[in-house]
Amino acid sequence: MLERFQVPEDIAVRVPQEDMRRAVESIFTTLGMPRPDAEAAADVLIYADIRGIDSHGVSNMMRPYVAGLKGGQINPTPTMKRARDAAAAVSIDCDQGLGLAQGKAMMELACERAKASGVGVVTAFNGRHYGPSAYFAHLALEHDMVGISMTAGGLQVAPTQGAEPLLGLNPIGIAAPSKSEPPFIFDASMSSVAGNKIQLLRRVGGEVLPGWIAGADGAPIMEESSVPDRFLMLPLGGTREIGSHKGFGLSMLVEILCSVLTGTGGGPHRRQGTAHYFMAYDVATFTDVDTFKTDMDEYLRSILDCKPAPGESRVVYPGIPEHEAEQDRRANGIPYHPEVIEWFNGVMEELQIASPLPA
Repeated sequence: MLERFQVPEDIAVRVPQEDMRRAVESIFTTLGMPRPDAEAAADVLIYADIRGIDSHGVSNMMRPYVAGLKGGQINPTPTMKRARDAAAAVSIDCDQGLGLAQGKAMMELACERAKASGVGVVTAFNGRHYGPSAYFAHLALEHDMVGISMTAGGLQVAPTQGAEPLLGLNPIGIAAPSKSEPPFIFDASMSSVAGNKIQLLRRVGGEVLPGWIAGADGAPIMEESSVPDRFLMLPLGGTREIGSHKGFGLSMLVEILCSVLTGTGGGPHRRQGTAHYFMAYDVATFTDVDTFKTDMDEYLRSILDCKPAPGESRVVYPGIPEHEAEQDRRANGIPYHPEVIEWFNGVMEELQIASPLPA
């Protein structure tokens, strides 16, 4: 994560992950979620925070989850139902449940089907936000599988040369197992920058870079500036000249595989809440697992050993920064902005929960 999104170390409140996990689980159970669901949801959020994916951790996401549970937009006790079920593919009605609590079971089901058929796909509709895509893709690694997960995020992105928010942020998560090197774990929205990172910038007083967002009229903002009150997100690539049509196309792909494929419409025509997509490839179906992992190690190491460009100190692949963040944060605690700790303590006081966080 770029330095501009990070909480300055001189004001950061370092919290052991166990304490934040306890706080999150307590809030979810108090708001009506069964204990197993609260634990599953907390696991996703702490995964994000431990691995430095702060845009999808507790700092940004607990507020809309609490509001959704209080306001009835999120069902705390959903019953997932299989709407369609084939040998290698399943479609699930999430009953307005929080994707954080439901996604693991669906990814595990995709892995189960992949073990039998080589490839397994689970689509889901009528759901709610599910957090970082990387978490669910990562789950496939323990089964010696390649995992892919996508979700049709909030409509905030304008198509290339457009001035209306017709696309979701639409992240794609991909994970591939390795033997000795940290695994390849990719997670990115198909917008020029993750929408939640704009909220991080607001919190720390940072500025957006050229090509990240457009004004309300759709014109790309091509100079570094503070976050305006009204804006549109741009597709990955920023402008047509530097490739935004590619991010635009990939974002439409996510809309099609998540929403249209589940029969619930795409973009502004979505019906029945948020839609997700989980896919697993069983490596053993395609090649020898040990050969795959050895080849992955060789390839990953070649990336790390790549000669850096002038002015750069090293080359890394997706998963290395998160691996390094996890090592630091498990040892030294997760750095939170003081305002985040204040918000948690306020909510827990309101809900009459004893807070394990610093006062």
